[in-house]
Amino acid sequence: MSIVSASQAANPPGPETSMKILVSNDDGYLATGINVLTDALSEIADVVVVAPDRNRSAASNSLTLHDPLRVSRVAENRYRVNGTPSDCVHLALTGFLEEEPDLVVSGINHGANLGDDVIYSGTVAAAMEGRFLGYPTIAVSLVGHRLRHFDTAARVATELVQRLEEDPLPSEFIFNVNVPDRPYEELTDLRVARLGFRHKSEPVVKSQDPHGRTIFWVGPAGPGQDAGEGTDFHALEAGAVAITPLKVDLTRHEALPQVAQWLRRD
Repeated sequence: MSIVSASQAANPPGPETSMKILVSNDDGYLATGINVLTDALSEIADVVVVAPDRNRSAASNSLTLHDPLRVSRVAENRYRVNGTPSDCVHLALTGFLEEEPDLVVSGINHGANLGDDVIYSGTVAAAMEGRFLGYPTIAVSLVGHRLRHFDTAARVATELVQRLEEDPLPSEFIFNVNVPDRPYEELTDLRVARLGFRHKSEPVVKSQDPHGRTIFWVGPAGPGQDAGEGTDFHALEAGAVAITPLKVDLTRHEALPQVAQWLRRD
């Protein structure tokens, strides 16, 4: 399975390409996923990494407004930030980077971002922040229990970037990409899918800290409820890559007349 054109496959872009990519994530700058992704994308583009200094999973779209952000250089074109994924992308795109990127890629997330996961996901939030600031963005996640095939997700991401370079889409597109944790050759397909929906989360886990005080752990996400054909859940079950174009507008437009009429009632 390949998603690049025949001309790209025959003549892949070299490192001299002028394309510039900002990479971030929510698992932190030391995570396997972001480092495999960065290595792969560096073969086709100039890459700069601006990522959290620790795991900030489920940070959603939060920005740090009342404390300063501190940036540390860890290697050439590699930076860590004491903030959220959205902080990292916002900082990078609003003055920290000397050159603007052409694209923002977030990931590779260690685990799924399916259905309503995208509401909480720091990985998707980093991509959304790039979209808020006017850039095309991709969020990439590897889906499985014992994650091994980060190279598969990196290859899928690289091919999507090559396709976008050859045939750009409008900047309002946010691609949420979920890749099965299997060898690239075992992927069955690449499917455009809508977000499914999970059952409600498992109950919180009640425990005690070493001082005998009650504490709670948030329970795991529920299994797929709306997971039929056409959803991202269904694509993953079939061994396919699920690509969901997201939008930022959360307005339920078809309900506007109904709500307006409801408000007019005596």
